Amino acid sequence: MNKSPVQGGRGKMSNISARPDVKLEKGARIRVIKRMCSYLFRYKWMVLLAFVLMITSNLLALVAPRLSGLAIDAIEPGKGAVVFEEVFFYCGLMLIFYALAALLSYALSVLMINLSQRIIYTMRRQVFEHLTRLPVSYFDRTATGEIISHISYDIDTINASLSHDLLQICASVITVVGSFVMMLTISPVLILVFVITVPISVLFTKYKTKKIRPLFKLRSAKLGELNGYAEEMLSGQKTIKAYDREDVIIGRFDRRNTDAVDAYYNADYQGSMIGPTVNFVNNLSLALISMFGSILYMIGSFSVGALVFPALSLGDISNFIQYSRRFSGPINEMANIFSELQSALAAAERVFRLLDEAPEPLDADNAIPLTNVRGHVKLEHVKFGYTEERTILHDFTLDAKPGKIIAIVGPTGAGKTTIINLLMRFYDPQAGAILIDGNEIRSLTRDSLRLGFTMVLQDTWLFHGTIFENIAYGRENATMEEVVAAAKAARIHSYIEQLPEGYNTVLSDDGVNISKGQRQLITIARAMLPDAGMLILDEATSNVDSRTEVQIQEAMYRLMENKTCFVIAHRLSTVQNADTILVVRDGRIVEQGNHQELMAARGAYYGLYNAQFD
Repeated sequence: MNKSPVQGGRGKMSNISARPDVKLEKGARIRVIKRMCSYLFRYKWMVLLAFVLMITSNLLALVAPRLSGLAIDAIEPGKGAVVFEEVFFYCGLMLIFYALAALLSYALSVLMINLSQRIIYTMRRQVFEHLTRLPVSYFDRTATGEIISHISYDIDTINASLSHDLLQICASVITVVGSFVMMLTISPVLILVFVITVPISVLFTKYKTKKIRPLFKLRSAKLGELNGYAEEMLSGQKTIKAYDREDVIIGRFDRRNTDAVDAYYNADYQGSMIGPTVNFVNNLSLALISMFGSILYMIGSFSVGALVFPALSLGDISNFIQYSRRFSGPINEMANIFSELQSALAAAERVFRLLDEAPEPLDADNAIPLTNVRGHVKLEHVKFGYTEERTILHDFTLDAKPGKIIAIVGPTGAGKTTIINLLMRFYDPQAGAILIDGNEIRSLTRDSLRLGFTMVLQDTWLFHGTIFENIAYGRENATMEEVVAAAKAARIHSYIEQLPEGYNTVLSDDGVNISKGQRQLITIARAMLPDAGMLILDEATSNVDSRTEVQIQEAMYRLMENKTCFVIAHRLSTVQNADTILVVRDGRIVEQGNHQELMAARGAYYGLYNAQFD
């Protein structure tokens, strides 16, 4: 996994926002639901059409059982007399109503799939756009696999709920209310059966959902950890094989895989208990309705005080049983999908938490663009640390004159890359000031500041595209002649010309189909193309051989004329021609001067140089 320049040898910090022990409380659930509904409101006309189709389809389906009862009543029991005209009429109407309901239900399903895809497209685009606005510090403390899990798994889980679960719940509510009204018109007495069975179902479902909610949150967190570990290991396959650590990482993967499987099992196991239990209660209510309905049929009409209850016919009992199935069935279905909703809410909460991450602070209201860059860079008494507990730079002062080459050398962890992070405003110092051409960088717009630099990092980054597109990445509307000139300067043109497709050769992801040195040369060519006033080289020639390094240096020194250049290097042979060499140790400049001056001083630089060339 490529390190961003901000990492600079620091380890990843754990992502506190993904802790599985943080419970999604009732207030938080309501806020998550409201935010999900706000996405629906973006397509309110589609949602309105969906509700019309849903209501119409369910009402047509609710009328059909009534027609079934009328058809049964057209048969006179005991006499063998059947009014076939009425039976065929009501059966024909039933067929028409059921066909229309099915057609509308199909149209509704298509509409909801289309609606959910639009919402998911919007949400995924928002997440990706927000990621581009987040500060580099967020990516320092968050594993790449976990971010990918948000974009893929979490949003796919939300999509499943929007396209199926939400539709099912809304349809169930309509069916339950409509069935209850129809049963009330048939026999208010038989409805008393649900006074016993419905509370049992509701209380049991409420009890179980309270237990399983944290399990689904834990499930999402464990999957994120598994994805992060897998991404990290896959990016380090060469190192793993070189040290023969396959068995070790497989064991570690097994532990994370077991944790994820256990989390899935516990959540799904506890969630699966809801459906069968509620289904048993619903079947119990059906048995009670059949028993008491038979008794009422045999009793006939009766009265309780001033209330008179008419006799029930076989058609009425048939109607009531069918409506009771429609009444209890959706309750059972809602119980079955409730666990999925818990998973969707947990996923949505994770996505919204990412969207709530604070982006890079906006430019100051009076910020001005950096133009006509001369490249006079000053750091005045800068103090900075990535955390409050540890300071990296202590009272750091630097004055880089325009057009000069400033080399920064020192042991690992001395703060070299941190200086670059501050110049690019990936971070802001806790104290002191950084000035470019006399302007404090916080008074400049970030875009213009960063465009004033061009960078070549030790870790190359190439994307899937042609070599021409990768070199031209740093300069919009670059011509082929300009790209070729940059490639020649970087000593990569002859290699590109030997390829079958030349500059139109497609590089696979991160350029894995070419050597690491060639990838480095392409990134150097990319950095040579923009007309920036300042240049940053962070171990830019670390992946090429000594002969190629000399050739690149000759070309780079020509291109670095009239540019202020910051060169971070461990190989001191690459910085001997620098105008000023800064020797940094523990966040302080311990020596500075040119190569001859520092060698004559026989100080820290002298020791570093002899350590490399003895």
